[in-house]
Amino acid sequence: MAARLPDKIYFKIGEVSEIVGVEPYVLRYWETEFELLKPSKAPSKHRLYKKRDIELLLDIKRLLYTEGFTIEGARKKLKETKKEEKSQLKLPLADQKYKNALVKIKRDLKSLRKLLS
Repeated sequence: MAARLPDKIYFKIGEVSEIVGVEPYVLRYWETEFELLKPSKAPSKHRLYKKRDIELLLDIKRLLYTEGFTIEGARKKLKETKKEEKSQLKLPLADQKYKNALVKIKRDLKSLRKLLS
């Protein structure tokens, strides 16, 4: 991402519109077309975007405006990218001892969570 985002958790649609460089109605339309884009909603029903939402919006804009994808093409490209990211996260555990260690850590974390609740 070229621009540095302000250090905050949520952004209103007007702020996101300025950051991404498209009108708010375009952001609302893209929400209907891209299932990966799901900003939170405040009790007042205003959209609240997180940094990851803005990064996705910048990707959508790049695919549509710069690379010339159709909405359907951009949708497919984003899904492919997400699948690639997921597959890269699945690291093979070649050695059983690492797997056993992870199982033990998970069990210990669950025990700690019970103690803290």
